[in-house]
Amino acid sequence: MDTLRKSDGFQSQKIIVLPDHIMKEAAQHPLVHPLHVTDIGYFPRALHHYRERPEGSGAYIVMYCVEGEGWYRLNGNKTYRLLKGQVVVIPPGTPHEYASAENHPWSIYWWHMKGAHAEVFFEGYSDTAEPTVIAVDKSRQIVELFQESYDLLQKGYTLNHIIHVAQLTGHLAAILRLAQLQPQRGHQQQRKHDMDETLRYMTEHLERNVSLKELAAAANLSIPHFTSRFKEATGYSPIDYYLRLKIQLACQHLDLTGQSIKEISHRLGFQDPYYFSRLFKKIMGKSPSEYRDTRKG
Repeated sequence: MDTLRKSDGFQSQKIIVLPDHIMKEAAQHPLVHPLHVTDIGYFPRALHHYRERPEGSGAYIVMYCVEGEGWYRLNGNKTYRLLKGQVVVIPPGTPHEYASAENHPWSIYWWHMKGAHAEVFFEGYSDTAEPTVIAVDKSRQIVELFQESYDLLQKGYTLNHIIHVAQLTGHLAAILRLAQLQPQRGHQQQRKHDMDETLRYMTEHLERNVSLKELAAAANLSIPHFTSRFKEATGYSPIDYYLRLKIQLACQHLDLTGQSIKEISHRLGFQDPYYFSRLFKKIMGKSPSEYRDTRKG
């Protein structure tokens, strides 16, 4: 007997498909043009949910599993499981199929997104078919972003509503982008923990100088492995990032205290105030004194 498959229709489901002619016009607005939703939905306990698109979709498809599990396959290749707390982003034009598990059907929030800058928002997702783990603290945000978008669109497809939802969509895409770019595959939680611990170690030692060897030792990694992993996660080398954190703290001292530039320099472990000033200008684009004289707030 063939497995029962069902494309749509689930108890307590939520779904909105924005009319093409409305979105075509709304997408011309500069606040909608970069990224916007075309379809949005929630399928709870979606037993027998199945979808196949041999030619792919014209939009990015985002599926976030909050309960149960399912599977998906891209380009007819390897089949991946989608578990609770994981998200998959399917790029436009990618042949795919997916389905909910029979014994423990998934509950998924899903979005279809388009926009002139969609590819930038979802940078990295075109290079991998693996699901991305969403941190627990971000899960509630994602659900709240969905609910706010859905509630607003239910009140009508006005331009102001679509603009507002486009900004919520950008926030969602930013959460997913950061989650994907962080090196969480393999030993996912351990690797994320390692990076969080490194950043905490850096921020706790900004008033002295730490070496690359010390940072690598704190992460319990070799220097080459640590440097590679850190740069993959942040885009900076460890020492470059550490110095930028020092300068950020220097900005707070310049804003909130009357300490001299020399005093701040020494407080943050820079014995040479001239080197401190050169580094500050390189990172902030202006000297410490120019920064202090800039009106803020």
